Amino acid sequence: MNTPLLKESVNNIFKRHSSNEKTLQEICDLLKQNISYYNWVGFYFKNGNKEELKLAQFAGELTEHTIIPFGKGICGQVAVSNKNFVVQDVSSQDNYISCGWKVKSEIVIPIFVKNKNIGQIDIDSHSVNPFTKEDEVLLEFICEKVSQIL
Repeated sequence: MNTPLLKESVNNIFKRHSSNEKTLQEICDLLKQNISYYNWVGFYFKNGNKEELKLAQFAGELTEHTIIPFGKGICGQVAVSNKNFVVQDVSSQDNYISCGWKVKSEIVIPIFVKNKNIGQIDIDSHSVNPFTKEDEVLLEFICEKVSQIL
């Protein structure tokens, strides 16, 4: 992973688009295309006043998980804990929502606006144990950039 180059590409995406939807979609596409073990990349955001997340832009296979209740699965747990959650092997998690038999690991990083968790970026991988601190740092950078346009 070439983190400096990816960060530069992300910065360019933010400069290029005035539409939040296009910006988020291009980020999903960029990550999926440039990091071999990122097999699904998506953004979930709090669904109005409901205690649930709603799928926004994503790159990868379609998912039936377009609404996720707070507390359920990895994404739902991050909505409650407000902390990064790196799962190197989803089979070791009791509270995991299966997105398909190919998914072996997941990383979810929250997005904060004015110190409030309003959403997250979610990455699924078909590999066990692929995520490093470098992934967390890159995704935290992206979430910080996203928070500035919301």
